[in-house]
Amino acid sequence: MDRLDAMRIFVRVAELGSFSAVAQQMGVARSVVTRQVAALEQHLGCQLMARSTRRLTLTSAGTGYLEKCRVILNLVEAAETDIAAERQTPRGNIRISLPLSFGLKRAAPLLLDFARDYPEVALDMDYSDRRQNLIEEGIDLSLRITRQLAPGDVARRLGAARLKVVAAPEYLARHGRPQKPADLTHHEYLGYTLSGPATLLFDVAGQSQAVHVHSRLTANNGDVLLDAAARGLGVTSHPDFLVDAYLADGRLVEVLAEFAQPELGIYAMLPGNRQVPHRVRVLMDYLAARLGG
Repeated sequence: MDRLDAMRIFVRVAELGSFSAVAQQMGVARSVVTRQVAALEQHLGCQLMARSTRRLTLTSAGTGYLEKCRVILNLVEAAETDIAAERQTPRGNIRISLPLSFGLKRAAPLLLDFARDYPEVALDMDYSDRRQNLIEEGIDLSLRITRQLAPGDVARRLGAARLKVVAAPEYLARHGRPQKPADLTHHEYLGYTLSGPATLLFDVAGQSQAVHVHSRLTANNGDVLLDAAARGLGVTSHPDFLVDAYLADGRLVEVLAEFAQPELGIYAMLPGNRQVPHRVRVLMDYLAARLGG
C-alpha cells in the first residue's frame, strides 16, 4: 500500500476507534491495518495513537495529523472526480448530520429518494440536535435550521421555514386568544431550550418587536413541546414542518398569524477545510430543488 492508502486507513481507524472494525470493513487481517498505522508513525517519528486494551485515543500529534489527512484525501478525491464531473455518476460515501425533528419529518424521505435515485452513493445519516464540529467528526454535510449563520460558517441555503405560534383550542378557551404579540407575556409559553433566551421577535407595523415570555415547561425537542401544547399546557412557536400536521387535524390552531416572525433558513453546512466532492454537490442540488432554495 502507498502513503495515501495508509492515510485512508489511519483516518478510518481514528473515526471508528478500532483496528479490528477497519480490518473487517476492508476484508483484511487486523495485522495489515496495525502495520500501516505503525509505518506512518515510524515515518513521522511520533506516536499518532495511544493504544490500550479497551480503546484507542489520538495523541495531540495524531489529532493534528488527522485533520491534515482529511484535507489531503479530500483534495485528491476532488482532483480525480472533478474531471468531467458533470458526466460522472455520483459515487462514494456521504456522512450527513441532521437535526432530529426536521431530519425525520422532512429530510429523511428526501434522502431515501436520493439513495434510490443514486445507488452508487452510500449515505451515513446521523440524527442529532447537537451542534457538531464537521471537521473533527468527519461529517461531509450538515443540515441546520437557523435564523442567522455564525461568522466563518460555510453554507448553502436550501430553503426556509416559517415559524407559527400555536395553542390548543381548549387552552385558548380557558385563557383567551392573544390579539397582539405582547399578550404572550400573560400566557404559559412552552420554550425550546436550544433557541436561547425566551424572547420572540415579531413584525409589528413594520417594526421588529421583542416579546419576553415565561416558560414553566421547556424542552430541547419540538415534538415534545407540540404534544404539550396539544394537551392544553400552553402556547408555543415552531417551524411549519413541525406544526402543520397538528393544524391539519385541529389539535392546534395558529394565533398571531398576522404578525410575522423572522423566517428560519434551512442550510447545508460544509466543512471549511476541504473541496466539496461532486457527490455532495449533487446531494445539495437535490435537496435545494425539493426544499425550495
